[in-house]
Amino acid sequence: MTKGAAETLPAGIWKIVTVAILGSFLSQLDATVVNVSLPTLAVELHSTLSTIQWVTSGYLLALALMLPMNGWLVDRLGARRLYLWCFATFTLSSALCGEAWSAGSLVGFRVLQGMSGGLLAPMAQMMIARAAGKHMARVMGYAALPILLGPILGPVLAGTILQHASWRWLFLVNVPVCLAGIVMAALFLPDDSGERRVRAFDGLGFVLLSPGLVLFLYGSDHLQETTGRVLLGAAALLLGLFVRHGKAKGEGALLDLELFQRKVFATAASTQFLSNGVSYAAQMLVPFYLIQVCGKSPSETGLMLAPLGLGMVCVYPLMGKLTQRFGIRWVSASGATLVLVGLAPMVFLASHGLMTGVLVAALMVRGIGQGAVGIPSITAAYASVPKRELPMATTSLNIVQRLGGPTLTTVCATFLAWRMRLSGGASAKAFVAGFALLCGLQALALLSALRLPTRVERSADESVALDAAAE
Repeated sequence: MTKGAAETLPAGIWKIVTVAILGSFLSQLDATVVNVSLPTLAVELHSTLSTIQWVTSGYLLALALMLPMNGWLVDRLGARRLYLWCFATFTLSSALCGEAWSAGSLVGFRVLQGMSGGLLAPMAQMMIARAAGKHMARVMGYAALPILLGPILGPVLAGTILQHASWRWLFLVNVPVCLAGIVMAALFLPDDSGERRVRAFDGLGFVLLSPGLVLFLYGSDHLQETTGRVLLGAAALLLGLFVRHGKAKGEGALLDLELFQRKVFATAASTQFLSNGVSYAAQMLVPFYLIQVCGKSPSETGLMLAPLGLGMVCVYPLMGKLTQRFGIRWVSASGATLVLVGLAPMVFLASHGLMTGVLVAALMVRGIGQGAVGIPSITAAYASVPKRELPMATTSLNIVQRLGGPTLTTVCATFLAWRMRLSGGASAKAFVAGFALLCGLQALALLSALRLPTRVERSADESVALDAAAE
């Protein structure tokens, strides 16, 4: 194949990508847009902060509740039809949130918004994977940029709206963008009705898996409370029962666990789990260290963490070329190595005192590394399964990604709390141990990335051919 042929993207792919990332961007944006608005909402709606925080929590838990349904719904309805339904429901719920008359009604409408938004992000990945094929790394490198900006822009947009307009515009601003997205989806998304597969709904699997995910996420976030620990135990029981049920039911399960018996998919999933988990855990540990030990204000901490996002933004557009030239394994493993190199100085800083220049450089390196780990491993996961199994693969991978963050964050938070009790408070010694644990977990992510194949290609008949040996 000539170089020009290899670099030619499928016709119309950027139209599909634009529609896909718009839905995912709005879903990510709305996950954070109300975080800085909770005090205002509590006053305006005559509620307490403990009640109004469910505007955020209800949205995020509804996302988790619907995520396991993605694969079955795509098979049943088709990606195009489901995406249009989700976008329409997201638009309607955004308008209803803007017209909410009480805290209870706003929480209810946010749950509806989260249920539709929970399907937009995984479907975006799936549609890009379908359209991009072997160019997945290249396309995702560009597509990830606007999606990455969603959580960053949310608080900024919220602050601007609250300064100049009513809180209702936090949600009403979605409506014209969503309407444009619905029109674009109707025009640009290909008709995939011929790829639909009618299969029975796994009701027992849904009853076990979806509540299990919700309880796990809620329990992890409230681990310091007795209720949180009880719910975490209940979640572990439900998820364990689902694994047993899924193995017995096979392909008929809500989540096909046989995917994880395939070496490439399982390795890519473990890499995603560990790297996402370390990323989320670091987002908890580093700001906590800067505020509690170094005495920095929240605003100062936010500015000091900016190089992390800058590093990720810089490397994403290069992912296609780097993966094509060096292969999945070496790009992902190099990224994992850079993350480890960026984390190691935190142990030094915690033991010797804050040096701003060292922190900025370490965060920049870690951001570059994080940007390089994810896309190659996602590419490997999607390329290792036949095209007809992409909906199930997308659902499985997104669940693994979502579980990684709270799991490793809980591990690190529990360990840090234990070290703080031993040292009598938020001492530097406790954080030395905490950052050392984080480095150890990242070393596991590096080992997992080293097990990825160099190349993964899907042949014309959709069987999988792997060149797993080092070149």
